[in-house]
Amino acid sequence: MGMLTGLAGLQVIRRAPKGGASIFCLGGLATEAPLVLEKTRAAERIITVDGCPLNCALKIVEGAGFAPDVKINLVEDCGIQKGKPFTHTDADLETAVLAIQSALR
Repeated sequence: MGMLTGLAGLQVIRRAPKGGASIFCLGGLATEAPLVLEKTRAAERIITVDGCPLNCALKIVEGAGFAPDVKINLVEDCGIQKGKPFTHTDADLETAVLAIQSALR
């Protein structure tokens, strides 16, 4: 599901007006990378997108001291079934993209 969350995030950025959305490095938050922390502090909204009930993205963001404005879990919120890598459909991707776009509004 991590691949699906990444692909959905990239699609949202492609479709958004320039500067309307961006992706931050979760690893950079966990390791307290200064540039990533600075960009995250400057973000107008923080949206976490998790692919399964473990909510790793949410935990990393909260562990770095940030409170997401919107938390999306693709299994729980979008009804996308967790499966093996490369098994998700274009419809699953579009569902994830629409959920993220809705959170940006």
